Amino acid sequence: MTDHIVKSYDDEQRRLLNETLRMGEMAASQLEAALDVVQRRDDKAAERIIANDEAIDALEQEISHDVMKLALRGPMARDLRQILAAIRIAADIERIGDYAANVAKRSLALNLSPALPHIAGLHAIGTLAVKQVRDVLAAYRDGDIEAAKRVRASDIDIDSAYTSLFRELLTYMMEDARSITGCTHLLFMAKNIERIGDHATNIAENIWFLEKGDEQLPPREKRDGTNTASTP
Repeated sequence: MTDHIVKSYDDEQRRLLNETLRMGEMAASQLEAALDVVQRRDDKAAERIIANDEAIDALEQEISHDVMKLALRGPMARDLRQILAAIRIAADIERIGDYAANVAKRSLALNLSPALPHIAGLHAIGTLAVKQVRDVLAAYRDGDIEAAKRVRASDIDIDSAYTSLFRELLTYMMEDARSITGCTHLLFMAKNIERIGDHATNIAENIWFLEKGDEQLPPREKRDGTNTASTP
């Protein structure tokens, strides 16, 4: 962070960064908790996670307010990138929180069906997503573009795991029609987690923008093969 002549501006920038990091950790913790309630089939805990999503939404509004205050201070070019990146990153974090809450909501419906062995696969994808979110928050905190690039590249692992689980669930549904309802809920939950990975990747790209401006990133490989996936 560049020091400014007016100390209050630096203080506001640090407050904005800290608020964004706190919001991101809340979202990561929400996802961890959602994965836990899926495994434990705990309806009451799921309802608490759903209710907690409002706190993330409220913090995004607070961040937006702080961003507007900074924008009115006549920022320089680097500051403008920081303001724009903060708005985008807060929006991505808010969506991550939404997807985590969606997983918890789906768990309530999933619990009405018999337990499925594929929950372990869902938890594995979720664990990758939690790590991706926490790693990208650390990269944002440290202004570390190399770490941000690693996070961006790691999204391929989530895509691959998601595609594998997608095919596995389709095969299971074809073999046992009684599993269709439960497997459908798991498919939606897995897609929510895959989208969390995409939003973490967006954050990584905004870190690059913050540090490098309009300099282009190389194309990113994707391995979500579910649009063309065929069952074995």
